[in-house]
This record gives sequence, C-alpha cells and structure tokens, in this order.
Amino acid sequence: QVQLVESGGGLVQAGGSLRLTCVGSGRAFSTNAMAWFRQAPGKEREFVAVSSSGGITHYAGSAKGRFTISRENAKNAVYLQIDSLKPEDTAVYYCAAVLRSGGEYAYWGQGTQVTVSS
Repeated sequence: QVQLVESGGGLVQAGGSLRLTCVGSGRAFSTNAMAWFRQAPGKEREFVAVSSSGGITHYAGSAKGRFTISRENAKNAVYLQIDSLKPEDTAVYYCAAVLRSGGEYAYWGQGTQVTVSS
C-alpha cells in the first residue's frame, strides 16, 4: 500500500518557523515530482511548492521567499521549511507525489495542521 505521511505541523506564533516532513512508503518516489499544497479554512486547496526528481523547485508566488522545499530521496522524503510564519499561513498542509500527465497527483497524504497565532 502506497502512503504519504506528513508530520511537523503545530501551533506557532507569528514570526516563527516550522519544518514539515512527508515520508513515502510502499514505493520509491525518487524519480517523481513531490509537492506541497495547503488548504486554509473555507478556501480551496492551493499549490505551494514542488520539487522535481532532480531537485528543481518551483514555488507559488505567495510562497516565494519564506518557503523552502527540499527532498531526500534516500529516505523517500520531502520537506517544507516555512519561515517568518504569518497568520494567513494557517492551513492544512498536504504532501503529494507522482504528477500524472493530466496534471493531477496520484498520491496524497492525510495532511498536517499548521496554525499561526498573531
């Protein structure tokens, strides 16, 4: 069974930092893109960042400068470092892997909650 499991979320004060971790199991993701999305209360899920299999990264405009995606293929893991957290970063953060030709990701994690207090 293929799984993605996120961890590292929590309650932090504005200005703080968090490092989210997503670990895959059931298959290797080293040759696939891995990405982070988030869904804030009452809003649609939105793209945050992606890392290609070769480590090339791309960020949503709102994530540039404070978010850093990285991956460790030996551990089948992808990370999201978030610095200078803002209350508007409050959301459930999801990990996704294996981008299909139709533009959808094949695998999703269950999400980890990030709450930023002002």
